[in-house]
Amino acid sequence: MKKDSELVYPELSYKIVGFLFEVYNTIGPGHKEKVYEEAVSSLLTENGIKHNRQVYFPVKFRNKVIGKYYLDLLIEDKIVLELKKGNRVSKRNIDQILSYLKAKNLKLGIIAQFGTDEVKFKRILNIRG
Repeated sequence: MKKDSELVYPELSYKIVGFLFEVYNTIGPGHKEKVYEEAVSSLLTENGIKHNRQVYFPVKFRNKVIGKYYLDLLIEDKIVLELKKGNRVSKRNIDQILSYLKAKNLKLGIIAQFGTDEVKFKRILNIRG
């Protein structure tokens, strides 16, 4: 287990996780991902934390766009936050956020899973970022 001093963006990531729990404890389970996104975005704005929603970026190969991604939230141009509905963080979702981090050359992603009984989160680290 890493110590706080070794965590990537510890203060900002703790705030984000706190917002996730505040949203879940306030509105509960069963909503669409966009509802959770709106609520988290509101808390980020209220707390003066710069962020962008549904951030588009193309995937290029030899100067040709071959795909496109949309990040749920990009916070302070440092942390990708992906919001999912359901009870389990899947390997597919982890791979998805890791590909975002690599493509954007970022260090940290957080995936939040809004389930029926709780909100879970997982920090995803891009060791090459």
